[in-house]
Amino acid sequence: MYGRIKIALAALPLLLFMLFAFSGGAEAARIKDIAFVEGVRPNQLMGYGLVVGLTATGDKSSATYTTQAIASMLNRMGMKLDANAIRVKNTATVMLTAELPPFAKPGAKIDVLLSSLGDASSLMGGTLILSPLKGSDGKVYAVAQGPIALAGYSAGGASSSVTKNHQTVAKITDGAIIERELPLVMNNPDRFNIVLRRPDFTTAGRLATAINNSFEADVAFPKDAGRISITVPAEHKSDIVNFISQIEALNVKPDTVSKVIVNERTGTVVMGENIRISTVAISHADLSIEIKTQYLISQPSPFSSTGDTVVQPVDTTSVTEGESRLIILPSNATLGEVVRALNLLGVTPRELVAILQAIKAAGALQAEMEII
Repeated sequence: MYGRIKIALAALPLLLFMLFAFSGGAEAARIKDIAFVEGVRPNQLMGYGLVVGLTATGDKSSATYTTQAIASMLNRMGMKLDANAIRVKNTATVMLTAELPPFAKPGAKIDVLLSSLGDASSLMGGTLILSPLKGSDGKVYAVAQGPIALAGYSAGGASSSVTKNHQTVAKITDGAIIERELPLVMNNPDRFNIVLRRPDFTTAGRLATAINNSFEADVAFPKDAGRISITVPAEHKSDIVNFISQIEALNVKPDTVSKVIVNERTGTVVMGENIRISTVAISHADLSIEIKTQYLISQPSPFSSTGDTVVQPVDTTSVTEGESRLIILPSNATLGEVVRALNLLGVTPRELVAILQAIKAAGALQAEMEII
């Protein structure tokens, strides 16, 4: 038994070394997660439609655009109706929104989000009638139709009701069929750009260096903080997809700005790893003031015909001051040292907010502070 414990203790330093060694590599991120190929982006689609089959929870007669839409639809189907004569409660007008992913081909399906446009109380049980989805250029890229799925319910009577989740917004999974492919035009097939999701000069330089080292050639050049120009080598021009996939799989450690995020309402503080603090002394103590009020009551003797009841308040005030501590943080203290020092002071998250603000005001906090 003791031999096993000795072996475990002897192996502990090696395990800790492996843990820290692998944790350092975990900070890197794939290029695919922090950047994208310029031009490869989703596009927003929007449409207008009618939801039918509701149980008297649709738009009221005051929503004239609903009756006009019904009349227009029926007129296209050969029925001549006057919009003013239509009185329905089983139909609701909705706005449709969807996202067309890049390289989506005709026949593929995408999700559709429906939001009530009128005064309908619920879309539960309804069915969306065939509705076109258009892009910003006015062209139809998809058509949507199908039964609506709501996460929740609504029930009740005239005097009371109960509702769970939002009943005027619904979603149709795979409810739209793509009818038109969005063309992706590359002006120069021999060169393309990679765009950082969060522009940064240091990250752009590291990304270009990682690509050049991987292909052992100067194929990447950072043009600015958010764009890296890539020249396609001659041996990869016939297989551009594989070339881009190799670039996306490379690992790069993104650089971040030293920042402290403070939420004064909740007392939440989030700090990055690169924060440094100049030499500063911090003193913290608790001051508690307690005021108690006691009432002294004087009453006349039982069965006495004279005398009054007298109530006399007596206030007692006590002051308790916690033990004051002074801690000096050395120059270039790391985040871990700051946290350990503040924990020794016994500060709460809300007190930590005040301390960080005071350190920033003193010019000792070498980071940007953002209060939300």
